[in-house]
Amino acid sequence: MPRGPVVLKAPSEDSVIGQDLQRNGGAGALKLERAGTGVTATMTLPGTKISQPTESCSVKLGGGKPIPLTSSGRPEGVPRYEASAAECPLRFDVAEGSVLVTALDSSATCTFTAADCATTPVGLWGPPAATLVPRASEFDTARGVADKSVRDNYKLMTQRARREDVRPIVAEQAAFSADREQFCRSYAREGTHGFCHLRFTENRSLALATRLGANTAAPTAATTTTAAPRRPRPKPSVDGMNPDVFSPPEPE
Repeated sequence: MPRGPVVLKAPSEDSVIGQDLQRNGGAGALKLERAGTGVTATMTLPGTKISQPTESCSVKLGGGKPIPLTSSGRPEGVPRYEASAAECPLRFDVAEGSVLVTALDSSATCTFTAADCATTPVGLWGPPAATLVPRASEFDTARGVADKSVRDNYKLMTQRARREDVRPIVAEQAAFSADREQFCRSYAREGTHGFCHLRFTENRSLALATRLGANTAAPTAATTTTAAPRRPRPKPSVDGMNPDVFSPPEPE
């Protein structure tokens, strides 16, 4: 049981600026770019035709022009931006090498009647599966660290909470796996590489640490996964000698 919140290394905008990202690694297009002191988004939303739901379509947000994003700081430990004035109001939470996109209103679908297209922007916008599969082992190891940090931070929350506040925290913890599965189930070849599960878990851990009052700029634990594939390094035959590999989480 940690004495304080476990803080993973928070992602920075640098891991996504200028990258070509796709919704769930396989549809649409998103590119974040710096514009002066701000950030813009150029985004193509994937969807299905309203008149023919079996046929696909796409819509360029803002007519294909860069949309200025409003910075909302780091309310959950990671950089957050919003496009509240866009035809499809969206929130962008930066993850390492990817962006978690959610709707600012209650609907997960944005309808463009003139384009005969109902778009579905919500999801993890990240790299295509082909670039992620070779790093599956790396992601799996890092997820063990992230999973443990989530469990430890939830435990600390229940320890600090008043008796009447414990039940909602326990319910939230119990729902975490189902929330993650629902969010990540459509990512291309997710079962092979686990990229979405890792990023969702890392961001949840950072959100919990923030709620616990931690400074996410000062990590107490860190993962080594980055946005771009890297050349594999030779591994020594003796376990525990490779500094780039995490030890698996200790059993509770």
